[in-house]
Amino acid sequence: MRFLVPLLCLASAAGADTVVASRTIRAFELITADAVGIDPANVPGAYTDLRSVIGQEARVALYPGRAVMEGSIGVPALIDRNQIVELIFTRGGLRIATEGRALDRAAAGERVRVMNLSSRTTLFGTVTENGQVTVSQE
Repeated sequence: MRFLVPLLCLASAAGADTVVASRTIRAFELITADAVGIDPANVPGAYTDLRSVIGQEARVALYPGRAVMEGSIGVPALIDRNQIVELIFTRGGLRIATEGRALDRAAAGERVRVMNLSSRTTLFGTVTENGQVTVSQE
């Protein structure tokens, strides 16, 4: 009975698939269905499901035949560095909207540094789903 557990573990590990790049994918490029495929090898720390990779953005360059590792892809950025964005500040019934310049790339829900173009001050905000940056919120 002591040998059954390792044999069962080996059987399940042998059936694992790994997502690999089928062509070179540059950093910040969206991953499409034709850019990735499945390899029957088991690579620890690599993605095993194509659905979790397609539509994501490469954080680093991915090369053909190599496994797509966790952490090497992420949610696509909505805001690029130096992009002009709308800054929103709300408190109580007050809502102020102004323009700012993004100092980093960021996806929805991520914090980003922005510079208020009116005052030239640098502050942090959170990117919303529509690409605005919420500076403060109640």
